[in-house]
Amino acid sequence: QVRLVESGGGLVQPGGSLRLSCAASGRTFSIYTMGWFRQAPGKEREFVAAITKSGSSSYYADSVKGRFTISRANAEITVYLQMNSLKPEDTAVYYCAAAVSGVGYSETQEYDYWGRGTQVTVSS
Repeated sequence: QVRLVESGGGLVQPGGSLRLSCAASGRTFSIYTMGWFRQAPGKEREFVAAITKSGSSSYYADSVKGRFTISRANAEITVYLQMNSLKPEDTAVYYCAAAVSGVGYSETQEYDYWGRGTQVTVSS
């Protein structure tokens, strides 16, 4: 089993920045890809960003490209999501996820473990 714990959410004004963290524990050696998803009220959970085990490959949703950056610290199996130029439409609960398979990265069903989420609210 893998346990994921997110932190770093909060309230920020439009144009501001936040950095989310996701700490993994347990059978972390089995993780291949780690990703971030988000879910706004009344909407489906959607892909935000993902990064492979080595950190050599990263992927982004079109809506966050150029504004968000995903990175990982392998020693601690911690994944970060730096979010800049935040917009009201970025408001959502952000979830960290881990996949043991290297097949795919943008669909929820491709991930095996999920955190409980952290709220991000972008509002003036």
